[in-house]
Amino acid sequence: MLRSLEIRDLLIIDRLDLAFQPGLNVLTGETGAGKSILLDALGFVLGWRGRAELVRAGAEQGEVTAVFDLTPDHPARAVLAEAGISADEELILRRINTSDGRKTAWVNDRRASGEVLRALSETLVELHGQHDDRGLLNPRGHRQILDAFAGVNLTRVREAWTALSAARRAKARAEEMLAAARVEEEYLRHAVAELDKLNPEPGEEATLDARRRAMQGAEKIRADIARAHAALSDQGAEGVLIDALRWLEGAADRADGRLERAIAALGRVMVELGEAQSGVEDCLSALDFNPLELEQLEERLFAIRALARKHNVLADDLGSFADDLRNRLAVIDGGAGNLAALDQALAEAETTYRRNADALTVARKAAAKRLDIAMAAELAPLKMERAVFSTAISPTEDGPEGTDEVAFTVATNPGAPAGPLNKIASGGELSRFLLALKVCLTGDTPGLTMIFDEIDRGVGGATADAVGRRLAALASTAQVLVVTHSPQVAALGAHHWRVEKKVAKGMTTSTVTSLGAEHRIEEIARMLAGDTITPAARDAARALLG
Repeated sequence: MLRSLEIRDLLIIDRLDLAFQPGLNVLTGETGAGKSILLDALGFVLGWRGRAELVRAGAEQGEVTAVFDLTPDHPARAVLAEAGISADEELILRRINTSDGRKTAWVNDRRASGEVLRALSETLVELHGQHDDRGLLNPRGHRQILDAFAGVNLTRVREAWTALSAARRAKARAEEMLAAARVEEEYLRHAVAELDKLNPEPGEEATLDARRRAMQGAEKIRADIARAHAALSDQGAEGVLIDALRWLEGAADRADGRLERAIAALGRVMVELGEAQSGVEDCLSALDFNPLELEQLEERLFAIRALARKHNVLADDLGSFADDLRNRLAVIDGGAGNLAALDQALAEAETTYRRNADALTVARKAAAKRLDIAMAAELAPLKMERAVFSTAISPTEDGPEGTDEVAFTVATNPGAPAGPLNKIASGGELSRFLLALKVCLTGDTPGLTMIFDEIDRGVGGATADAVGRRLAALASTAQVLVVTHSPQVAALGAHHWRVEKKVAKGMTTSTVTSLGAEHRIEEIARMLAGDTITPAARDAARALLG
């Protein structure tokens, strides 16, 4: 329940403190007195999107504070818990709007975002404005209204629709891939066979090229290395050195030791010569190749490069390219089996969706009957006992919210054909249909403050009295705030406020006054008679007040 509303420097309000009560609270006043500003202020502190410029002219900031009473089981407590905000028996919302447009909000003295405020507002207040029947006239919103009344959970149907859509897309993609693959099947099989036959390895092209260059270089240098090997062999330097060493060793005994150094040096030379011969022989061995091997190597190298050019890929990527071609062939070879599996998955998804959608249809049809009965019960006290409200459900295209189209139709007179609300009902009748529908939708919502902004427009006399009595009956179990121009409705209020606009020192301000018994007579007499209040108007006001 909304307990109090404090407004500071907002639009044409300087300072305003309102203490609302349980039951039916009515706000009256001349057109333009500022009744809508109160709703703007309440919407501002609840995080609703509204006017951009709210701060009163000349003020640095505007501020609104709203205090709500919370029952132990109030749904707002779940929102507060999720936001990490503690809650006792009262909930205090405060929001500031500075002159430069910055907005800051607190919930129980904790900073809070506009998203948290809006989530709380859904559990605290429901506003039924004078233009709400626009939604009632739009058939696109009828299904949503019925679902709200039925309390259905659309999660399963939406999940089933998502799965069904995914299965349909998967099958369509598979069919497209298979069709595209079959167009190039001949090319794929030839290319895969050619690549499989060559079977190139990553890095092979570089290895073959290096080996080929080595072989080609070997032909040019091997002859010189062979001549050097011959010069170092026993037919060349080695033989000469052996002879020289043998001769010196034979003469050493007669040279009195003068040849020892020479003989030792020749020994070392022989060792070095042996190492040189070994290195040259190793090089010759490495350069030794079969000309046929070079021919075969070049043939494979050129084949790899030719395939790479043919398919416009790098030589090292031929292997992965071949894998891709094989996968595309696999789509063809396994296409029938894959499509069969996708068909089965699609059939299962369709079955799941149909089962959930059918269950939703059953729930909607049952709720439609309950809604029609509830509406009949609500329309009778509103002087529309002869009107017939009917909820029609018909098949429509499959979608994430089922397969049903919902439309509200009415017949306002006995024997008259039923038709759409916007073609059958008058303005006053629309207001009463809307009131009855809103009562059906919100009657079981605990702790909700319902605000009706000129819901009684277009009606008067006994019908306005009936609207007021229905609002009063609704307020017997909930807090109801009504902005009204109807004296019949105002007279049924348990608490009455008058909204006035005053001009002082060139400044226009709006004030709200709580009315006692005598002042209520004057206000309702004004609503009946206009600017000039007559004794007859006062007598009529007393009669309305009972």
